[in-house]
Amino acid sequence: MIVRSIAEAKTVEWGNGLSRRFLTAADGMGYTLTDTIVNAGTKSRLEYRNHLEACYCVEGEGEVVDMAGNSHRITPGVMYALDKHDAHFLIAAPHTDLRLICMFTPALRGDETHSLDEARSSAY
Repeated sequence: MIVRSIAEAKTVEWGNGLSRRFLTAADGMGYTLTDTIVNAGTKSRLEYRNHLEACYCVEGEGEVVDMAGNSHRITPGVMYALDKHDAHFLIAAPHTDLRLICMFTPALRGDETHSLDEARSSAY
């Protein structure tokens, strides 16, 4: 059994916020569980070429925008899943951080970060 508090989770500055990684590849579960903060007013162009990701919003607001320009509002209680390694923009509202509980499969090593550039997607 693995029991881990937020204080014990590996904390990584991922590029536009913090990712507290509760489970990583070293835990042997096959997936990663994170508590991720997206800083207010930030826009991140992301793509997970090697992982599938699902995110559930627990605080704040923002939007996820696909590369065709389709925007989906993210508020507490809303989940989105990147089931096709979708390139996307993750945008936090200007007045509040966005807090997401995220799951990655296969599991992350735990030290991954993004190199953010609006012209191309950051990927891992």
